[in-house]
Amino acid sequence: MPPIVLRLVVLLALVFAGPVAARVPDATSLRVMSFNVRYPNPDDGPNVWAKRRAVFLQTIAAADPDVIGTQELFASQGVDIVRALPGYAWFGRDRRGDHADEHMGIFYRRDRLTLIRHGDYWLSDTPSVPGSMAWGATLPRMVNWGVFETRGKTKRQFVLFDTHLAHRDEDDLARVRSAALLLEKLRPIAGDLPIVLTGDMNATPDSQAYRKLAARLTDAWVSAPIRKGPERTFHDFTGVPDRRIDYIFMHGFTSLQAEVRTDHSGKIYGSDHFPVFAELRFGTTPPR
Repeated sequence: MPPIVLRLVVLLALVFAGPVAARVPDATSLRVMSFNVRYPNPDDGPNVWAKRRAVFLQTIAAADPDVIGTQELFASQGVDIVRALPGYAWFGRDRRGDHADEHMGIFYRRDRLTLIRHGDYWLSDTPSVPGSMAWGATLPRMVNWGVFETRGKTKRQFVLFDTHLAHRDEDDLARVRSAALLLEKLRPIAGDLPIVLTGDMNATPDSQAYRKLAARLTDAWVSAPIRKGPERTFHDFTGVPDRRIDYIFMHGFTSLQAEVRTDHSGKIYGSDHFPVFAELRFGTTPPR
């Protein structure tokens, strides 16, 4: 689909869905999304990227997040997203240290946030080595992070970490060790800044990996006074989710509302995961 046509499809979808109010930079709140994009697998049949791309883009445009942590993103998908939604920019290396594989790409609204600095590390015994693996994982797993500052008269800084943990049932150890390393690196990178962690953890709330993360960070869905949509997030393109594995964790914020978005067009969904969205309020408590 040509870029101009793709942009028109997204705009028309928003018109029929209802107007989205223009939003000015706000130093008190932050709109966050975690979205597993689903890599552009040519064997996905009716769910190949070209057929679901417009729904994916409409999902983002309708939610209007300030910042998005993605998983499974390929560079070509990143190009499609910022071409259709030019208010966003994105960054990040892929899991092998280049740009030919899956990225933990972080997208942000350039009119609302300034990227101050960014980096990455691998979930292994050698975190500074691109593509490194450990603890029985069969694919490299990594964390991409960025320090952001809100635009506007009053400025607030925060750090967003984005990750995708090992996926197999037998990878419990890898997920637990990855969670421990992620937590260990929060303070050296973030200092006293507020923290957001987005990710497909491949771990349900009854898992040891989830409990480890939730002991140090707050689950934005669980703590939100207002919740919309299903709690579970992975639906395998069926629209009927069977497990909760996608999360927004935070520290130094209060969750005002959270939503698992189920946008679709007929039987077409933007991904095999529903995205998690949360509106957070900046607090004053430093990270633990």
